[in-house]
Amino acid sequence: METKDRKSELSPSEEVKNLKTRPVFAVSILIIGAIALVFGIAVSISFGAASIDLKTVWTGVFQFNPDLTEHQIIQELRLPRAIAAGLVGAFLAVSGAIMQGMTRNPLASPSIMGVTAGSAFMIAIAFAFFPGTSYLGLMIWSFIGAGLGAGLVFTIGSLSRSGLTPVKLALAGAAVTALLSSISSMIAIHFHVAQDISFWYAGGVAGVRWFSVQLLIPVAIVGITLAIILSRSITVLSLGEDVAKGLGQRTRLVKVLGTIVVLLLTGAAVSVAGTIGFIGLVIPHITRFLVGVDYRWIIPCSALLGALLLVLADLGARIVNPPFETPVGAITALIGVPFFLYLARRDGRGM
Repeated sequence: METKDRKSELSPSEEVKNLKTRPVFAVSILIIGAIALVFGIAVSISFGAASIDLKTVWTGVFQFNPDLTEHQIIQELRLPRAIAAGLVGAFLAVSGAIMQGMTRNPLASPSIMGVTAGSAFMIAIAFAFFPGTSYLGLMIWSFIGAGLGAGLVFTIGSLSRSGLTPVKLALAGAAVTALLSSISSMIAIHFHVAQDISFWYAGGVAGVRWFSVQLLIPVAIVGITLAIILSRSITVLSLGEDVAKGLGQRTRLVKVLGTIVVLLLTGAAVSVAGTIGFIGLVIPHITRFLVGVDYRWIIPCSALLGALLLVLADLGARIVNPPFETPVGAITALIGVPFFLYLARRDGRGM
């Protein structure tokens, strides 16, 4: 009891100073993770219907010869796929980290909070009512859908008399996801666009080309840079709104900017790779366990680990049942579902 009383008597600035962080460990993760990511991308490029050795991968990337079929496969098919997998994984992990920090909800992630389902729903709308929409147009529809999904979840979750809780938000997210997915399926069947949107619901980066990567890169620069700029404010906000206000933080502005980053990153990820779940749930928790609770380290480390996870998941999707590909969303779900159940059980005990 005395320990709890002492913690409650700490000033906001003292609470920030007492944050548990492991900067040396975080730097090690960034260095080792970057090396592992480069190696994972190289292995991902080498594996496929036509196996390519790592030496050829090196020459195909840095000494491209258009007369060689293997180099064409590397440059036109496998390299953009691997880069897109890394970017999408980073986007989803950073989005999850921001959502968990802002809401102080350990169950928050784009897939659970209805954000990805909203994006996929609006893409279904675009296919049904605006055929011929450009790739950039689909990305814009995806951004709008991300906002719709998040808005519905928070509106439904806040209707409870006792207010928002982690479990209630998760239940609202599950309900909204089921609703939007059902409506999307109905639209797909009625307007005969099921084949067009099946890719987005399966989740994967198999058909990604350089044009998609070129759209993701500016989103990565803007979104992740903004996330890093906001990281200190999110650290303070994760300690509680009272602490943040006690330090003079403009909490509403931080939440608005953080939400914009989440919608930007998630919308771009879904428009390219579909509804890949649980990366935004699992990676931030693993990162916090490794580096502590300072979001100045959590966000960059989450981006790197999320990229590595999706690159490896995409590789695993090709290994499970060759020559066919398993949806990447199924691979990430195998990791994410048990982790989600564990978190729901642990954090729902007192509710």
